[in-house]
Amino acid sequence: MVKITDVARYAGVSPSTVSYALSGKRPISEETRQRVEAAILELGYRPHAGARALASSRSNVLALVVPLRAGIHVPVVMQFAVSVVTTARRYDHDVLLLTQEEGEDGLRRVADTALVDALIVMDVQLHDARLPLLRSLDRPSVMIGFPAGSDGLTCIDLDFKAAGEACVEHLARLGHRVVALVGSPPEVYVRGTAFAQRVVQGFTAAADRSGLSSSVHPCEASPGAARLVAEQLLREQPALTGVVVHNEAILEPLIDAFEQLGLRVPGDLSVTAICPDELAETVRVPVTAVALPSAEVGERAVQLLMKKLGGTAVPEATLLPPRMTERASTAPRDA
Repeated sequence: MVKITDVARYAGVSPSTVSYALSGKRPISEETRQRVEAAILELGYRPHAGARALASSRSNVLALVVPLRAGIHVPVVMQFAVSVVTTARRYDHDVLLLTQEEGEDGLRRVADTALVDALIVMDVQLHDARLPLLRSLDRPSVMIGFPAGSDGLTCIDLDFKAAGEACVEHLARLGHRVVALVGSPPEVYVRGTAFAQRVVQGFTAAADRSGLSSSVHPCEASPGAARLVAEQLLREQPALTGVVVHNEAILEPLIDAFEQLGLRVPGDLSVTAICPDELAETVRVPVTAVALPSAEVGERAVQLLMKKLGGTAVPEATLLPPRMTERASTAPRDA
């Protein structure tokens, strides 16, 4: 392992000069700094994380707060987490993943120590109990999600309201007049989870604007629940020809259930979704969908946090516009 003394010897300076070049605590000449940097690059020296933290008064660790509550689709959550971790590494930061449902207590426990420099908070509710604490912390934070009142906070997410609207508008353009939203598990709505509520708002608003008959149906994340919802829809809305799905776990089981009940997709029933592209592309009938941009959201959340740590002003709200890709699951009503 290369040591600081090895770098000093190679550059022809003292170990303390190398330390000053790394920490910036004392001025050194540009020529000396270049020699030190060249030695570091040539030898492949990496400063010890503890030494870096002492030099900068930072831990170089970010907290990712993502409570794994009931109804959360873990594979999608992990896509966000992977993006946050890989982007943080580009900025020489590690990530502490906090998955327990501790609310304010968990945030305070981490914030009151020197464990982390900043926080990224997920699974945001419309009326989130953590907001007052986040506003009062002496370290920066970014929320992936938009509460009802986001003043004084930094938030980023897909514009889920616009995503719900885009799905309905696509079906309306194709001539569909009776549509349904098959949504997240019931407990997600009971908690007031922001992204799920925004989808319902967008779906309902777009259906009303277009004069469509519409309904909203929460659905547990299981094939059995998908079958029950399909049966309920056909019983209560026999003229149904368009469905929006916002529940990754039941996308393919729901299509299977409709076809087992005698409806061909897209011949009799057009299906749209809000989900990751890789899921929409690999379903047996590739699904017209608004992409869930987990990689972009995670990356940009870290970038916002790095700017805040560096003292740079950032926008309070970053809403990513929906991007829909048409695939084989939708067709004109008369087709």
